[in-house]
Amino acid sequence: MSPARDLGRLRFRSAARTHAGLRRVLNEDRLLDHPGDGLWAVADGMGGHRSGDVAAARVVEALGALDASESGFGRLNDLVRAVSEVNAELFAQSADGPGASPSGATVVALLAHERHFACVWAGDSRAYLLRDGAVAPITRDHSLVQSLIDDGRISAAERRRHPEAHIITRAVGAAAEIDLERRFAPIRPGDVFLLCSDGLTACVEDEELAGFMGRADLDAAAETLLAAALERGAPDNVSFVLVTAEAADKVALAQN
Repeated sequence: MSPARDLGRLRFRSAARTHAGLRRVLNEDRLLDHPGDGLWAVADGMGGHRSGDVAAARVVEALGALDASESGFGRLNDLVRAVSEVNAELFAQSADGPGASPSGATVVALLAHERHFACVWAGDSRAYLLRDGAVAPITRDHSLVQSLIDDGRISAAERRRHPEAHIITRAVGAAAEIDLERRFAPIRPGDVFLLCSDGLTACVEDEELAGFMGRADLDAAAETLLAAALERGAPDNVSFVLVTAEAADKVALAQN
């Protein structure tokens, strides 16, 4: 588990796990777990595309190089700029020479500054928030199936069984320009965030997440969540980061 650090009267702890799964040889997922900088991310290399693992690694490396001394809005702008630059590089490479194929990755990133967060994403890697015992999605998939659900053409229950469930409508490297979706909200002490690749959500239902995320021991929660995915077959790479926010003054009092 990554060490806790104070950020604007909030103290963050995090635990990250990644596994190739039970049917894949290569793990194309990459994680960023920087609680001291208030930054976490999951990037999922697009399966079947050239060097998906390399694309995911480049996204995470670019985010990991961001300047933590910037203001909240400055860091958010730097984050968007970094992903956009990686997108342009990957897309340009995919157009080089005959027979070139796309190299891309989905991404979801969480940036905490003082008592607020920004969540930025493209694709079907997701973010969830556990608050007051209830789990709610922060992100909305950029996928063909999600579009069909939004249009009322299929139900949410049909998502996993749909033959085109693998089709992503946004990803880093998939187009000349990337449209990153963003969401902003306050953070409360006790909030628990989950960032994950679709390999986890393919095995664990949204309704089950509160039982995993609500454990007091974050490392134990991460181990149990990974074990559940593996027990259910884990057909894809499984990667996630759990992040919890605590009141810094409350923690300090408990330690004295």
